[in-house]
This record gives sequence, structure tokens and C-alpha cells, in this order.
Amino acid sequence: MWSIDTLIRYPLLGSVQASTLVLLEHVVLFAIFGTLILIGKINFRELYNKLDRPTTYAFIIIGVIGSAVSTLAFTKAFYLLNPSLVILLQKLQPLVVIALSSFILKEHIKKSFYLFAVVALIGGFMISYPDIAPLFSTEDIPNQPVALGYSLTLLAVVGWGSSTVFGKKLSSSGFNENEILTGRFSMGFLFLLLYCINTQALPNSSINGDVYLKVIAMVLISGLLGMYLYYHGLKRVSAHVGAIAELFFPLSAVVINWIFLGKALQAVQIAGALVLTLASIAIQYQNQKKA
Repeated sequence: MWSIDTLIRYPLLGSVQASTLVLLEHVVLFAIFGTLILIGKINFRELYNKLDRPTTYAFIIIGVIGSAVSTLAFTKAFYLLNPSLVILLQKLQPLVVIALSSFILKEHIKKSFYLFAVVALIGGFMISYPDIAPLFSTEDIPNQPVALGYSLTLLAVVGWGSSTVFGKKLSSSGFNENEILTGRFSMGFLFLLLYCINTQALPNSSINGDVYLKVIAMVLISGLLGMYLYYHGLKRVSAHVGAIAELFFPLSAVVINWIFLGKALQAVQIAGALVLTLASIAIQYQNQKKA
């Protein structure tokens, strides 16, 4: 389900701005969770009463940074890089999550983390090598779009990693999953609305109705349905088995993008993808085993 996202997101970028697309995603999500509040499935008053300054800041981070800015950076990177590379480099997230968990949540870092972190970074370098190799053999000005693409990708990695850590912080503060998602998407929607007003990127009459249907399909399939299956799967298997199962996501994304979008990878990038993904799984396995 997560891999299918690219098949919808990437072609849509030919007919709508990245910021407009991400705003439309959040409009759908905001409408869904707003409806759950209206029908009483989520108690908004109870959510509001739990808020204090630290948890409000946490919601801002997971909503503005994690949901809005990171998704926008991720989507804009599709303009500039092979989308398979953008997806594969997201496997660097465990490095960010564990490092921030140590700093913010005061969780202990195992020594093995540093070894696997180095291996993961080597894998990430191998994935990026065909794009950055020319910088070592020429004095020409670096390819600015490619450099921007990798910068946006890494911004998404840090943003989503931060969101995971502060989501854990909210969970430990007594907020349930639905409350966290409601706050996340509400904050993200408000930020994107203001951003699109400021940049004149609001949806307009030039957008085909087909775009709206595809956005809804993307949110329902890769977003809500994908997460629903993921969390229900975790109820039936251990967390570290779930982490290993996630190996199928980047690999299936590469295959799907290669077949349907014609976005091929070089041999060094495939090898780097395997190194990075296995190192990422090892990091998650060690961390969940400790927990």
C-alpha cells in the first residue's frame, strides 16, 4: 500500500504544484478526523483539556514539521530525483529517531547502534553515489537541482524522525492514537493553508476533478489503509518481526517504480539500498529488543 503512493503522487506532480498536492492531502485527512470528532468518536474537549505548553509544542512539531513540512519536502524531492532514491533514503530515519530519543526521551543508546549507523550511512552514500561522484572528478559547479533534491529528502528524514520521537512523548503523556493523529493533521492542515495562501498555491478551477479523486485514493490507500494494516499486523507479530517485514516496502517501491514509471537504478544503488535497508532493520531490531 505504501509503495503504491508513488504511482499516484509522481504523475500528479505534472498537473499540480507540490504544495497544492500536499495541502489537498491534508484537507482530506482533516475532513476525516473532523468527522470523527463530530460523530463523537474522538472527544475534542478531552483532547484540549490534556494540553499544556510541552504537549502543545510536541503537537506543533509532529504537525508542522512532521506532517506538513516533511511531506512537502518529500514530494518536492520527487521533482528533482528518482523517486525510488527518495523512498530508499527514508530508511535513514531510525538513526534520527534513536539519536533524538537519547537526547529528548533520555533513552539509552546501545554501542551496536554506532556500528549499524555507519553501515547505514555507507548504504546511503552508495545510493547517492552516481549523482555525487562527478563532484569528486570535476571543478564544475555542483548540480543544484540534485543537491536540492537530496537536501529536501534529508529534511524529510529528520522531520519524520522528529515526529516519531515527539509522537512517543505525546503517547507517554496520555494521548491516544486518534488524538495524536487529530492534532497532527490539524496542525499540518493549518500550516499548509497559510503557506499556500502566502505562495498563491491554493487549489483553483484549473485543477481537473480527476486530481481530487486521485488525491483521495492516495490518502485512503497508502495512508489510512496502509497504516491500518500495519498496526493490525503489529498486533499479531513481534515488533522486530514487523521491522523485518518492512524490508518489503522499499524493495517493492523500487520494483513498482522501475516497472510502471521507468525509474531504473544502477547496480551500486541497488547494492546501497540493500546495505541501508538491512542496517536500518538491524538498528530497529536492536532498539525494539531493548524495549
